[in-house]
Amino acid sequence: MSLFAPPETIMAEVFATLPDHFRKPVTPERAASGRSVPTQGCFLEGPSFDRDGNLYVTDIPFGRIFRISPSGDWTLVAEYDGEPNGLKIHKDGRIFVADYANGIMLLDPGTGRVTPLLTGYKAEHFKGVNDLVFARNGDLYFTDQGQTGLQDPSGRVYRLRAADGRLERLADNIPSPNGLVLNGAENTLYVAVTRANAVWRLPITPDGSVLRMGMFIQLSGGRGPDGMAMDEADGLAVAHPDIGAAWIFDHRGEPRFRVQSPRSDVVTNLAYGGPENRTLHIVDSVAGCILTAELPVPGRRMFSHQ
Repeated sequence: MSLFAPPETIMAEVFATLPDHFRKPVTPERAASGRSVPTQGCFLEGPSFDRDGNLYVTDIPFGRIFRISPSGDWTLVAEYDGEPNGLKIHKDGRIFVADYANGIMLLDPGTGRVTPLLTGYKAEHFKGVNDLVFARNGDLYFTDQGQTGLQDPSGRVYRLRAADGRLERLADNIPSPNGLVLNGAENTLYVAVTRANAVWRLPITPDGSVLRMGMFIQLSGGRGPDGMAMDEADGLAVAHPDIGAAWIFDHRGEPRFRVQSPRSDVVTNLAYGGPENRTLHIVDSVAGCILTAELPVPGRRMFSHQ
């Protein structure tokens, strides 16, 4: 592919669709709240694979977490009073959930019990956490998005140290921080900045601080980038809601592939899986389904799979 060639388009396929008996009617309270109204009885998010190849996803407006088997069967794991968004699985099997209403939560996949881990920073409650990712050493990075945007660029990024449980604020000036991933060397954190329609890079120094934060990719159209995933060559997969596609950028930030949804325009998050970890699983949130596309470079495995 030449330097100025457009990205190759790949049409995704439907892997699994939420069964009708799991779809819920919109409550009057939800409709009157001013929050988004799920027209298809769900709004899926937070894809993450466990060691057995099961895919976990969240259902934000109805406080649910589902497990999808490798054959596409759906199981309701938890239903509780919350708004679960991002989800990642620890190497010890615990499931960490970024819950907009409650903070960082822990899910016991055996019992379905959801309990709080972090509700705020120092004496301040979170604005509304969104997504999270683990480093190889177990450090947990997560975004605190709330209702921030260009009118209020005060979204935050935090790190929870695995060694001593220390919670650190790495950035506090981001207009709507959303998905986030680490590069292979784990010296750069990439953050989807939804309201700025961009991906920012946060270089991490040897002492763990962030310096010279800047823009990595500027997108156009849609509502801005959402969830992200990293491949083994430091290529970045970015879900782009209202464009109905996921973009695959190389390590330099150049677009290589556009993976198009055949269902709706609202694709919000993604995760690599499959036998060789080359299958990109994309959440079509409005349609309530999981899409797949085969890519040439395997996805980077979370430390929980090692």
